[in-house]
Amino acid sequence: MSDATSQTAAKAAEDSTGHRFRNWGPRHRDLRDWLERCEEIGELIRLKGVHWDLEIGAVAEMIYHNKPDNPPAILFEEIPGYPKDFKVLSGAVNSPRRLAMTLGFDDPRSMKDVVLAYRDRIKDFELIPPKEVEAEVETAPVLENIDRDDEVDLYKFPVPFFHEEDGGRYIGTGDLVIMKDRDSDWVNHGTYRVQIHDKNTVGLWMSPGKHGTLIKEKYFAEGKNCPVLISVGHDPLLHLSSANEVGPGISEFAHAGANRGRPFEVVRSELHGLPIPAYGEICLEGEIMLNEKKSEGPFGEWTGYYASHIREDHVVKVKRVYYRTNPILTTARPGRPPSDYSFSKCVVKAAMIWDQVEKAGLPNVQGVWCMEFGGGRLFNVISIKQAYAGHARQALLLAAGSHGGNYIGRFVVVVDEDIDPGDIWSVMWAISTRCDPAEDIDIIRNCWSGPLDPRKKVGDNFNSRALIDACKPYDWRHDFPHTAESTPELKKKTLEKFGYILDQL
Repeated sequence: MSDATSQTAAKAAEDSTGHRFRNWGPRHRDLRDWLERCEEIGELIRLKGVHWDLEIGAVAEMIYHNKPDNPPAILFEEIPGYPKDFKVLSGAVNSPRRLAMTLGFDDPRSMKDVVLAYRDRIKDFELIPPKEVEAEVETAPVLENIDRDDEVDLYKFPVPFFHEEDGGRYIGTGDLVIMKDRDSDWVNHGTYRVQIHDKNTVGLWMSPGKHGTLIKEKYFAEGKNCPVLISVGHDPLLHLSSANEVGPGISEFAHAGANRGRPFEVVRSELHGLPIPAYGEICLEGEIMLNEKKSEGPFGEWTGYYASHIREDHVVKVKRVYYRTNPILTTARPGRPPSDYSFSKCVVKAAMIWDQVEKAGLPNVQGVWCMEFGGGRLFNVISIKQAYAGHARQALLLAAGSHGGNYIGRFVVVVDEDIDPGDIWSVMWAISTRCDPAEDIDIIRNCWSGPLDPRKKVGDNFNSRALIDACKPYDWRHDFPHTAESTPELKKKTLEKFGYILDQL
C-alpha cells in the first residue's frame, strides 16, 4: 500500500471511530485577542492600501464569492487617507472553524458539527448578565479616547462606502444598537444599519416589529427623544447575539455572556448611563430625534438587492464617541450571497430552529440547515425520521412558525433522514423525486415579512411561505424505490482502498 493510500485509510479510520477535536482553551478576552487566535489558525488575512470608497466592499465581495467554502476573515490596514493603525474588519465568523473558535466549541469537521454544538448549548442555556466595571481606562479600554459634543467627527474613522448605489457611507453594519426599555430594566441590543449623514448625525434604520423599533416608539409616544448607544467595534460574540432573534426581555449582553462562559464587562456611558462594552473598539452615544428626519438609503442588503428604498427616517445626534487607540471598525458587508456574514447566520438560525421545533414537541429531528443562498432565512430545510402519518407536515409548520425561522421566510422543505439538509444536491434531488407538486406543496399566507423583502411593495409587510414535503409518502415509504447508491459499508471500504485517488484530483 502506498504512503498516500495509508494516510487516506488512516484518516478514514479516524473519522469512522470518532474525530478527535481540538479544544480552543480559555475564551478570548476581546476583539484583539480574538484576531491573534484567528491568525494562529491561519484564518485571517491582512490587506494594506485598500481604499474605503468602494474598494473595501468590492474586495470583500470578490473574496467571499470566489472562496465561498472556507473564506478568511479580512483585516484592512493602512487605509488611504487615514492613520495607518485605524483598521476595518470584515467576515469575522464566516467559516466553521472561526465560528467554533469564537463560541468555544471543539474544532469541527463540518458545518453540521457547529450546528449540533450550538443546538446542544441552547438546550440548557444559562444567561450570564454583564458585569459593570469602573469608568477607568484600566478596566474599560474603550474610554482611552472620548470625543465630546463639537469634537465629534465620524469621518475620522475609515467608514466604507460599500456598494456603488448606496446612499452614503455606513458605519453600522456589524453593529450593536444598545437601548433601554422605557418601562423596565431590559437592555436590548440589535443589529440595524447606520448611515453617516454628517460629522455628528447618522440615520438609524430599524425594521417594523424589531425590539429596537418597539423601544423607540415608547419614548416617542411620550414626546421624548430616545437615548441610544451604537457600538461599531467589538467582540464577534456580541454581534452573534445581536444579529439573531433573542426573545423579548432577554439581554443580548447576558445571551452573549452565556456563550462566552463568563460575563461581558460593561461601563456606563456619560450621558444616559447605558452599558458600553468595556473592551469595545468604537461606540457612539446620542439620541434618536423625535422631530428630525433625513433621507436614508438605499443600501445593498442581505437579500442581494438594494432593499427598502429611500425614505425619511429619524436621525441620531451623536454627542459622544468613545474609542480605543488604534481602533478597529467591525463590519458585516451584506449583498448578494455569499456575503461576509451569511455562513454564521445560517448556523445560528439552523440551531435555533432545531431547538425550537424540538421544544414544541417535534420528535426524530435529524438535522436543520438554512441555505446560504437564501441569506439564512429564505430557504430552510429540516430532516426527520418519519414516525407517524402527518409527521412531515408537522415539521414544516413548526419550522415555518418558529421564532428563528419566521421573519422574511420563503421556502421550508422537509426531507427524510437519508438526506443531508445542508447538501443542496441531495435536497433538490429529494424535491425532484419525492415531491408531487399537487399533493406535497402547501402555501400559507399573511406571514411576517418586512421592508427588506425584495418581492414586496413599499409598506407591504406580509408574504407567503411554500411548505415543500420532499419525504417519501409515509403510508408506503417502505415500498418506495430503493436509492441507487453504494451502501455506507461499501463506501467505507472503497475509501480505505482507493481514497488516494481523491488526493490526486
